[in-house]
Amino acid sequence: MTDPIAPNARHVDAPVPDAFDAIVVGGGPAGATAAHELAHRGLRVLLLDRAGRIKPCGGAIPPRLIADFAIPPQLLVAHARCARMVAPSGQRVDIPIEGGFVGMVDREHFDEWLRERAAAAGTLRVDGKFERLERDADGTAVVHWRGGQGAAHARARFVVGADGARSEVARQAIEGWDRGKFVFAYHEIVAKPDLPPAGYDPSRCDVVYDGTLSPDFYGWVFPHGNTLSIGTGSADKGFSLRHATALLRERVGLAGAETVRREGAPIPLKALPKWDNGRDVVLAGDAAGVVAPASGEGIYYAMASGRMAADSVAQCIAQRSPAPLAHARKQFMKEHGRVFWILGVMQHFWYRNDRRRERFVSICRDKDVQQLTFDSYMHKRLTRKRPMAHVRIFFKDMAHLLGLVRA
Repeated sequence: MTDPIAPNARHVDAPVPDAFDAIVVGGGPAGATAAHELAHRGLRVLLLDRAGRIKPCGGAIPPRLIADFAIPPQLLVAHARCARMVAPSGQRVDIPIEGGFVGMVDREHFDEWLRERAAAAGTLRVDGKFERLERDADGTAVVHWRGGQGAAHARARFVVGADGARSEVARQAIEGWDRGKFVFAYHEIVAKPDLPPAGYDPSRCDVVYDGTLSPDFYGWVFPHGNTLSIGTGSADKGFSLRHATALLRERVGLAGAETVRREGAPIPLKALPKWDNGRDVVLAGDAAGVVAPASGEGIYYAMASGRMAADSVAQCIAQRSPAPLAHARKQFMKEHGRVFWILGVMQHFWYRNDRRRERFVSICRDKDVQQLTFDSYMHKRLTRKRPMAHVRIFFKDMAHLLGLVRA
């Protein structure tokens, strides 16, 4: 193999070294985090990413992410201190975030900062599109891509596939890659008008449940400082997300606001059953399916899975064994699997039609629900401090579901 890459390596147009300890495919939060963690350990890392790619995302990051991954305050373009749930009938439930805030980031700048941090730790950044994974004569993985200089390739002891939903790395290397479940998301970043519409609050995230905006998910209006993210999602391929987003913009008085950019992409809502090939490939982020059902939250889970994938690769190298590759998924599901299961059940029951969505928003008025929801969201664990509150919420949910409580 080649000599270790010098610290602070950045983009290169010169010939790429022919071998690495790890090649990370995809430079979103999962891939950039994995690359940073591996390079920080002194390993030779290449981060392959397509320039100009931005994922549609509301941009919310909870306090645990900010603390766990040392995110500097200057990356936060807004501080959300309230969430507003809007029912199909128009009823509104405001849920204050007491004693804290949810940070809001613009993915265009947030993701690039993460990639630059990985480069500062020693990662070699290359702009290019992954094409295929092959093997050389001794069985070592060979990653092929196409970039500005044409076709290129490099060998790697391990490959981290963080190339998004419907990952090409997963398709080529992981059994069960096609067992994912997706929502298609679309949003428009719009400039905040000099005179904001009546009722606009730069510290409030609006989540809108309405079948005309999404038959099976929700629409959103999230503040980003000088801009806003306005969008929606649906698993119904025949549903027009652009039309729904235009309708939502009109409803909130932002139809005439300047559109800065538009983005759309599939978002997974089910973790894949297998993240590794038992040999030298492991997945992370959307490629592994780690976006929370019901909420669609993905940044924290992407970065957590990226760190876990990096830990697994580092253990493989240290132990000279591929066995630790499986640890990434096991650790993730141990920490977050229960939350994902509960959110999946919630989405299945409450997002099915407007009648149920109406009742779901009504449930959100309950103080027990509000407290436990935000404890779990902010700290990424199911709080166990108030067990009777869980019992009360269960019976309240059942009462609403059976129609025993008026919406």
